[in-house]
Amino acid sequence: MIPEVRSRRDLLAQASNGFGLLALAGLMAETRADNIVSTVPAHGKPRAKHVILCFMDGGPSHVDTFDHKPELTRQQGKPIGDSQVSKLSQSSAGRVWFGSPWKFSQRGQSGLWVSDLLPHTAKLADELCVVRSLVGRQPLHGQQNLLLHTGRVTGQAPSFGSWVTYGLGTENKNLPGYVLLNNDWIPNGGYENFSSAFLPATSSATLLRAKGAAVDNIQPTDAMDKQRRKLKLLRDQDQNFAADTPERQLIDSAIRNYETAFQMQSAVPAIADVSAESEATQRMYGLDSTNDYQKYYALQCLRARRLVEAGVRFIEITCPLTHANNSPWDQHGQLKLHHAENAMITDQSVAALIFDLKQRGLLEDTIVIWAGEMGRTPHTPAISETAGRDHHVNGYSIFLAGGGFKTGVAYGQTDEFGNSVTENPLTIHDIHATVLNQLGINHTQLTFRFGGRDVSLTDVHGHVVNEILG
Repeated sequence: MIPEVRSRRDLLAQASNGFGLLALAGLMAETRADNIVSTVPAHGKPRAKHVILCFMDGGPSHVDTFDHKPELTRQQGKPIGDSQVSKLSQSSAGRVWFGSPWKFSQRGQSGLWVSDLLPHTAKLADELCVVRSLVGRQPLHGQQNLLLHTGRVTGQAPSFGSWVTYGLGTENKNLPGYVLLNNDWIPNGGYENFSSAFLPATSSATLLRAKGAAVDNIQPTDAMDKQRRKLKLLRDQDQNFAADTPERQLIDSAIRNYETAFQMQSAVPAIADVSAESEATQRMYGLDSTNDYQKYYALQCLRARRLVEAGVRFIEITCPLTHANNSPWDQHGQLKLHHAENAMITDQSVAALIFDLKQRGLLEDTIVIWAGEMGRTPHTPAISETAGRDHHVNGYSIFLAGGGFKTGVAYGQTDEFGNSVTENPLTIHDIHATVLNQLGINHTQLTFRFGGRDVSLTDVHGHVVNEILG
């Protein structure tokens, strides 16, 4: 009698060849660039296929980048007063207003305000959709990092990249759907920022380092026939184990991760090696820099473009930490020194990435997000050459480019000091919902059954912000 087959997992458990040989068969299959493995059917026509998150860890100052506040400079040194104190920023009535050390100018044909802190990004102002009215939950790095990445402040939830990969799969079976291009720094909140949590393990981030080997042990140490024998040995073990455990989904995910790891042996070194890129391209990104931090960040940005070309769905690039601090952009003191340093490291490469994607026809279906987890206070305890700004989630800025977002526009408004939102407040859930919409996914319908309920990235929050879509 043939046993009843109710699911793919049942088939894998009952097949006479077992997990090992089925895995090997999948490994040996030819991977096509158009072979899209999707978990959830599209809910609408997608405008984009890929996301690159340039994460500015620590919170770059909105009033020193994209939110021009001339009144802040005029009132510099004056006490902010009781009416400006907020629980969503580190503030007290005795603090004083602190104008930007950088000059703002209207850029491009759009006239978008961008400061001299980001000169390379400023040249691409007509490609940017700046949101100036984000409001967070708590002025704390760990909670805000997790909110940006997972839609929760408590952790133990899948990351944004994991949800995208779970929903859309990958265009290339040789590569993971979600890649973290790390610059030797893990943000507050730890690896939970990039975890798949209760989603299948195949949707978790795969880390590629800037320095040294991109991935440990990626080069095969065994000949192909020896690898086949090892997989054959695993065949019977997997078959017997699967028959005795109810957690077949975990086994299935593990097997698929091993499949991907096998394929990555050739794919990852090819992606990571940028030596075939033209000298002009490498210079454009900043790979010729004498500053190691900038050079390695440039390498990761160039790899991001190559990963998009290869079909990876979600890519995140983190910042390096250059000095003794809690986070790279967390300047409670020495704002001028270290904000300028962070901008020098990242600005040229981010701008090059956007420009390069556009000139290759990739920006129209790739969303680039530039975001920190918070902004910084427009006030400080005292004005000095070493003055800094503290944590602020009562109104801050990010930008998006490509993927059907409007270009050369700013959405939302803060007050004359940049201290609180006065027009069109948005949350990270709204950004998540809007990006998913551009990927062809309804944020209320991308769910996973966990803990007795259907869980989603945005939970009961968020809406698609049609006003910033082209």
